[in-house]
Amino acid sequence: MKLKNPLDMHLHLRDESMLKLVAPLSTKDFRAAVIMPNLVPPLCDIKSLKAYKERILKVSNDNHFTPLMTLFFKNYDEKFLENAKDEIFAIKLYPAGITTNSENGISNFEIETLKPTLEAMSALNIPLLVHGETNDFVMDRESNFSKIYEKLAKNFKNLKIIMEHISTKTLCKLLKDYENLYATITLHHLILTLDDVIGGKMKPHLFCKPIAKTYEDKTALCELAFNAYEKVMFGSDSAPHPKDEKECCGCAAGIFSAPIALSVLAELFQKHSNQENLQKFISDNACKIHNLSFKEDKIITLDNENWQVPNEYKNENEKIIPFMAGENLRFQVKS
Repeated sequence: MKLKNPLDMHLHLRDESMLKLVAPLSTKDFRAAVIMPNLVPPLCDIKSLKAYKERILKVSNDNHFTPLMTLFFKNYDEKFLENAKDEIFAIKLYPAGITTNSENGISNFEIETLKPTLEAMSALNIPLLVHGETNDFVMDRESNFSKIYEKLAKNFKNLKIIMEHISTKTLCKLLKDYENLYATITLHHLILTLDDVIGGKMKPHLFCKPIAKTYEDKTALCELAFNAYEKVMFGSDSAPHPKDEKECCGCAAGIFSAPIALSVLAELFQKHSNQENLQKFISDNACKIHNLSFKEDKIITLDNENWQVPNEYKNENEKIIPFMAGENLRFQVKS
């Protein structure tokens, strides 16, 4: 199986020793990735963003990888955005305190408060990426955020709004109701339900935000992905945390799927769909939505060859447990 220019439209690479460990595991398989800005401190200025991009490229070990950089949302003025436009792919909005390193996110979603920045983004064609969860009961957080998505879509009709890592049938439906709404879907939300996380013994390495939902929600996501619905894109939301921050009381939210993403997607699409739809889901849809093109193509070959996922990935400072650790997979990335 061959894939042309695989894209990961939602990726966490962290920084420092963690960046050195995880970046090569994504850059070897993907032509480009949208890099999340929720570092400590978050990326809110161009100098910091450019320096982070340089650090990514330095450790990527692949000249055919493009980091698509994002800024952490705050009330930027139009002049700043005009100067930043050529350096950024999008701006990422986090509700305050809703996920990892989002304490400086947005707590006021009144249109008048957001209007200056979102109107400037609309005029400059800068997409808005959104982690769409309220701070309600955990299983309802994403569905309840749909009202905010509707308000944004109605008031900023020229703004391209990406609903990140959708996990409910509610947002699957909302996606079809508004022309300017798009979505990313993760690998783990195509596979997991809440049963997998806490149905037996609790599995901290499957805990993520938004949390895996019901079988009905998973079915709705699979229908969009396996049919390569034109408004959805693959975004891994691969989010590494050290082993000791996952295997503890109050463990961190995030699933580290980067090393196995393409292999598992190939197997899923062979079983439930076809290679043409995988190409659309993994690349073509995103290229059309965001007008992406590349001077040189990156062709990834996956052989039908069994391999075992390592139990851990580590360097001198970090140890991470990957999604599906120790399991046997049918497709292996060869080039």
